[in-house]
Amino acid sequence: MSEQKVTLGKASGAPQGQYLLEMLDIEKQFPGVKALDHAKLQLRAGTVHALMGENGAGKSTLMKCLFGIYTRDGGTITMDGQPVTFASPRDALDNGVAMVHQELNQVLRRSVMENMYLGRFPLTGIGTVDSRRMYRETKEIFDDLEIDVDPRAIIGTLSVSKRQMVEIAKAVSYNARILVLDEPTSSLTEDEVEHLFRIMNRLTANGVGIIYISHKMDEILRISDDVTIMRDGQWVATKPAKSLSTDEIIRLMVNREMTNRFPPKNNKPGNVLLDVKNFSGMYEPTCHDVTFQLHEGEVLGVAGLVGSRRTQLLNSLFGYFTKGGGEVTMRGKPINNATTDEARTNGFALITEERRATGIFGEASILFNSIIANVNAYGKLLLSGRKMDKDTDWVIDSINVKTPSKRTHIKSLSGGNQQKVIIGRWLLTNPDVLLLDEPTRGIDVGSKYEIYQLILNLAEQGKGVMMVSSEMPELLGICDRILVMSNGRLAGIVERGKDFGDIPGEQETIMALAAKYV
Repeated sequence: MSEQKVTLGKASGAPQGQYLLEMLDIEKQFPGVKALDHAKLQLRAGTVHALMGENGAGKSTLMKCLFGIYTRDGGTITMDGQPVTFASPRDALDNGVAMVHQELNQVLRRSVMENMYLGRFPLTGIGTVDSRRMYRETKEIFDDLEIDVDPRAIIGTLSVSKRQMVEIAKAVSYNARILVLDEPTSSLTEDEVEHLFRIMNRLTANGVGIIYISHKMDEILRISDDVTIMRDGQWVATKPAKSLSTDEIIRLMVNREMTNRFPPKNNKPGNVLLDVKNFSGMYEPTCHDVTFQLHEGEVLGVAGLVGSRRTQLLNSLFGYFTKGGGEVTMRGKPINNATTDEARTNGFALITEERRATGIFGEASILFNSIIANVNAYGKLLLSGRKMDKDTDWVIDSINVKTPSKRTHIKSLSGGNQQKVIIGRWLLTNPDVLLLDEPTRGIDVGSKYEIYQLILNLAEQGKGVMMVSSEMPELLGICDRILVMSNGRLAGIVERGKDFGDIPGEQETIMALAAKYV
């Protein structure tokens, strides 16, 4: 129960400068780690307040204490000066606080409108679900927010970006006065990001206070009024966004200067490792007649708009989707990869786009998540606990995973540390070809640098890396070539040295290719 019920309803147009929300001296302890240590955040009505910090800094934990997911161990929370404690997310929603989580938590086999109204289905006079009203109201919300999604569509059939927009619309539909957005643009296209910003501007004009968690510096400096920076569970600083620079934010986040966003490239592409000719998937939507080569020691980027079938290309190469046609040879030897097991045997590894849905075993330990792809290496009848412990320690130490213990459940780690464990899992299989789908999605600048360095180290060892990314700067920063997909087809390949430079021209070239077959 709340300490005091606050009548909120629709945004009231409260004046800027007034603290709509104050979280002071918030503490939260988990076994073996103090996640929050006297953290604080003060949100003014009608403003966007960015919350920044490295993965593991405590940002999401602080918001979960606000939203009723976690019970705080100390500190106070007030709204309009009145103390509140939310016993559950529903309690928070009923009191005007809505949150869009970084990892989507939707019922994939149900419709969009059912996901919009989970826990609050409209009923007919005889007590059954009023589907007509649910459709009508969902359509009205989507039309108002200019979201082009069919309310009757099964949500699991939508792209990640459209599912993200549905979740944002759901949060807005509660008419909350406080809206928390945790990495909302991590899977959105540029047009969808602009669309989201228009929605945010409309909400703040009505007095809504928005807490915005993101690692994208350009977004933060563009849309935020205030910025709070956390480090190691503690408050570091709160400053007006207009007084900050990217370099200053990074210094406050990591407590050190970071002059380069990308490590130096020392890899040298060599012989052809993978030769792909006229490759197609069997079932739509898929890729068609894609031809390219991946060299030993090469980082090959994969760019394209949402719907370009970048993910389908990687999944089909890994045997997760059925191949429809074409030839694939590895060091001159034909391979099929009819199943994921066959792909793994052939030296392939795949890090998927959605950590929570297809990457981690959330209820299992760091140890389990580290060794599961390489389990055959630990014995047939009795598994070697010593070897599993040794390999898990290697994953934690070599990739700098921040965790209290190898026995800790992976779901309790930050997104960046979860991603490091997944990468370490596949490195234990010693792959020749590493397929990465949005490997730095939702990860802070410090962890991104570490993952970039890891990718380049693998390339220096002669591995072939294919990396899908929606962030153009990172493709240009660490890739040797960029393969551009457009509506399932290869639109072109942009090469380092020939096409890469410090001018915006190469980005325009890539975007033009991405729209070639749309």
